[in-house]
Amino acid sequence: MSEYTIYHNPRCSKSRQTLELLQKNGVEPKIVEYLKNPPSEKELTQVLKLLAIKPQDLMRKKEAEYKESGLNDDTLSAKEQIKRMIENPKVIERPVVFTKTKAAIGRPPENVLDIL
Repeated sequence: MSEYTIYHNPRCSKSRQTLELLQKNGVEPKIVEYLKNPPSEKELTQVLKLLAIKPQDLMRKKEAEYKESGLNDDTLSAKEQIKRMIENPKVIERPVVFTKTKAAIGRPPENVLDIL
């Protein structure tokens, strides 16, 4: 099993480019299509910790689901934001590549080279 995992959306060009870049560098990551299989609260919390960012920084704020789910409410706790992100995985930025000790957002795809 691969040490690397990618939260992947095959319909997203940046996600496809990031996966291709990983493979060109000899990495065959575990692919998690997070829209079909959202991360657990524990997993998403760990990824945020590895990225050293707040939940808001991993959200796609232009998605309709962002406002529809109330994620634009500044009074939500981090725990509540994470819960809503899992319920509405389309708002999670993609792609995210991570191991047990490091993570990167593949925007641009070359960002993931820092963790290889």
